[in-house]
Amino acid sequence: MEDKSIFRNISPLDHRYYLSNKAVFDDLADYISEEASIMYCIKAESALLKSHMSLQGDKYGSLFKTVDSLTDSIEPEEVYAEEEKTQHNIRALVNIMKAKVPDELKPFIHLGATSVDILDTASSMKYRDAVRNVILPQLIKLEKQLAEIAGNEACTPQVGRTHGQHAVPITLGFALSEYVSRLGKSIIEIERLSKDLRGKLAGAVGSYNSTSLIVKDPFALEEKYLEYLGLEASEHSTQMVEPEYLLRLLTEINTAFGIIANLADDLRNLQRSEISELREMFTATQVGSSTMPQKRNPWNSEHVKSLWKAFSPRVITFFMDQISEHQRDLSNSASTRFIADYLAGFTAAVVRMIKITGTLYVDKERLSRNLSFTGDLVLAEAAYILLSCAGEPDAHEVIRKATLKCEENNSTLAVELPKDPETWNMISSQLMETAGIDAFEFFSKPELYRGKSAQKAEMISEKYMNKMIELEETLK
Repeated sequence: MEDKSIFRNISPLDHRYYLSNKAVFDDLADYISEEASIMYCIKAESALLKSHMSLQGDKYGSLFKTVDSLTDSIEPEEVYAEEEKTQHNIRALVNIMKAKVPDELKPFIHLGATSVDILDTASSMKYRDAVRNVILPQLIKLEKQLAEIAGNEACTPQVGRTHGQHAVPITLGFALSEYVSRLGKSIIEIERLSKDLRGKLAGAVGSYNSTSLIVKDPFALEEKYLEYLGLEASEHSTQMVEPEYLLRLLTEINTAFGIIANLADDLRNLQRSEISELREMFTATQVGSSTMPQKRNPWNSEHVKSLWKAFSPRVITFFMDQISEHQRDLSNSASTRFIADYLAGFTAAVVRMIKITGTLYVDKERLSRNLSFTGDLVLAEAAYILLSCAGEPDAHEVIRKATLKCEENNSTLAVELPKDPETWNMISSQLMETAGIDAFEFFSKPELYRGKSAQKAEMISEKYMNKMIELEETLK
């Protein structure tokens, strides 16, 4: 076929994002490109041919290598040229295959199959292989990097935030371990679902009419055919494999996409000038703005969120592809072709997040400054809890009024609360009894009030690091 500049391609996936992700996109092309789609159809047709050959005992034993070589001997250009004549992609492939095998094998090519026996089976193989050989390894790499950061920063103090306002103290590792946990569970589910994609050899409407004329046990023939391809049969096929096997995988991938986008949004916000607790890598030659030389924009995090905005809504199409009239119509023939684009867009987002987490800078001084920004007011909850436990029936109101005094006098709880010796003594005694900490020390060090955030971060980090190592072994 003619050579063409990649900048003549219409989809940004094929020029801008390809150049940004060349290695991983080349890996994906082995599974979800048009060339790969044709190759997987050849594999499916070859498996069917070998199934018929095996029913003849040893008669065709010497020709199995000939069949196995078909994936290397057929070029996509040949199939497309033949399709110009047939106006049917699978019949075009069958014609090309018949021209490549000895005459005695020609009657067995595509025998008993309908086009979707081949197409749906090939699709299950290619998506299974793309997810397990390319996408999952990238997800695991991201998850391990996140887990490592969460573990390393398990004890790094950070102010908690709800509704954009300072809340009680936590640790940075705890904040990041949220994403370790959420993404880790999603990765494990993606791996499980990728193993459950199905194939079929059930004929034009799924009731084995054609193969019942060929063999006494068409179920066994279907099983043999799919065994060559490492798949199980769809429990109930029409002309198509039940769409939910693939739908569940794609929706779980979309779940992971949302988790990554949420992480990107949090990282972007933590890089705001007024927060500035984290920082993406910025190279010596990188430009943040075409007019403001000082700018260091969190563009990688923004880029991940933008990819999510572009591709995540496509999940609606995945659900729409559940619907087919009776045993089959062609209303999903165009839409399902864009699954490859979706997977490429998702993978680009994962790779970009790997880049971010692999070079993330943590400004511990700024984290400490932000935690103490409102003085000890972030300990108002602690004061209220301690006072309640000490027996004060209206503790929340007592502390609420104390916080108003802090704002009015531009002071702290450590200044305002001792003005009521009874309240202060109740808080001090309760704190010493439950935590063994002096009240003045406690209110001067907000980072002491962090609950089990450090332990939770360490637990989550270790758990999912180990699970990802196990998963890597499974994928080998």
